[in-house]
Amino acid sequence: MNRSARLPRIGVLANADSWYFQDLQRAARGKALLERLEFSSLQSRIGAGESISAETILSENFDAVIVRTMPLGSLEQVVFRMDALAGLERQGVLIINPPKSMELAIDKYLSLSKLSAAGYRVPQTHVCQTWQDAMAAFEEIGPSVVVKPIFGGEGRGIMRVEDADLAHRVFKTLQQMGQIIYLQKFVPHPGYDLRVLVLGERMWGMRRTSADSWRTNLSRGASATLAPIPDDVAQVARQAMQTLELSIAGLDFLPDGEGGWYLLEANAVPGWKGLSAACDVDVAAELMDYVVARINDQRKAPYPSGASGPESC
Repeated sequence: MNRSARLPRIGVLANADSWYFQDLQRAARGKALLERLEFSSLQSRIGAGESISAETILSENFDAVIVRTMPLGSLEQVVFRMDALAGLERQGVLIINPPKSMELAIDKYLSLSKLSAAGYRVPQTHVCQTWQDAMAAFEEIGPSVVVKPIFGGEGRGIMRVEDADLAHRVFKTLQQMGQIIYLQKFVPHPGYDLRVLVLGERMWGMRRTSADSWRTNLSRGASATLAPIPDDVAQVARQAMQTLELSIAGLDFLPDGEGGWYLLEANAVPGWKGLSAACDVDVAAELMDYVVARINDQRKAPYPSGASGPESC
């Protein structure tokens, strides 16, 4: 069968029990053929050209790869995984999100630094390596700060610190563990934030509300409702996507209590289960349509230099 005539083949890097992979499988019926891939199975052979595989040679068998998970790993593992995805991209495989963009978004410090440099309003943040420097920052930007891991999501590892003695113990422990100390000034808010999911040119907004916690993650019991996206937030969301060169992302905005908004972070592997229900939108179908359209556009274009593309089947 000619490559341009067959259904697109899409690999999805996802956990074995991933609800999102199942949702994408449902949405892909009649549009594309999906196969789940494991990050741990990625491997590369270099010699007569580079061959990147996950049981099968990916550039010869897949038109695109969607990243739906980012498992923990050593620095070497994380770097190699991103390198392997970048290699596939050079060979003409569409990666959603692009590896360099994921590297930016996954690293809270790097992404916030780039967003701040581009002029977006972000919370006052201090990143350091010693407990002494962290205490000095706490005294300056406190008396209430939020301590976060640079890598991570869904509210894991995040804590609010308001007491100097507790801050001293937390910062010392993080240093002893070899962790970077990342603290942000706590921004008082009315118990909700705004998650904006952006996919290509489309976006949807939901208000995440928590009645008994300053954290509004749905995985921690917050509720979600459809929310209009203010014009200024929509403009920042579009520009932030361009700044980080993302195809799909969840952007978190926090009201400042004075009619303005802080941009907290960009999630390059966003969930959509709660948003789909809140906004009555089939995000998986929207994503599949987006990826298939990108694949079709790519099929019409010549392959990058040195890339042969998938063989006909």
